[in-house]
Parts: sequence; C-alpha cells; structure tokens
Amino acid sequence: MPDSVAADRIERLEALARAATIDDEPELARRYVRLARRIAQRQRLTLPRSFRRRTCDRCDAFLVPGRNARVRLQDGHVAVTCDCGEIARYPYEA
Repeated sequence: MPDSVAADRIERLEALARAATIDDEPELARRYVRLARRIAQRQRLTLPRSFRRRTCDRCDAFLVPGRNARVRLQDGHVAVTCDCGEIARYPYEA
C-alpha cells in the first residue's frame, strides 16, 4: 500500500516541477525533482519513464523543450541537451 502513495506523490511532484519550470522558477523545479528521486529511492521504486526522460541527470532540472532543453533527432536516437551541457540519448525506431 505505501508504494501507491509514493507513486502518487511522485506523479504530483512531476506536475509541480513542470509548472515551476514553465513559471520560470528552475530552483523550485529542481527541488521537486530531487524530492521525487529521494522518495523513489527510499521506497525502492523505479521512476516512470516519462519522468526519467524529462529530467537532467546532472543538474536535476525538469526539461521543457524550447525553454531549457534542445531536442534533436540523430541516427536512430533522440538527443536531448540540457542547458547545463548534459546530453541524454534515447533510441527510437523510424
């Protein structure tokens, strides 16, 4: 039962981080991302794929394309570049 509470809280923190990033409050968004990661670690949960792909592993920023992230399609993968310089690559099939 605690897992469902933790999963709900992680989803809520993801929504709050997205809103904070859009409202131009990056430090608040980073705090929400760090809190969600800590909850997942303590409860031994895997973060949802959507959350993992929308956050920077280096600076914990919530990534919004065009605002603080650049998204490019390259040979067989998507490259997401954060403002801090971190590049995340995810495979895709065309």
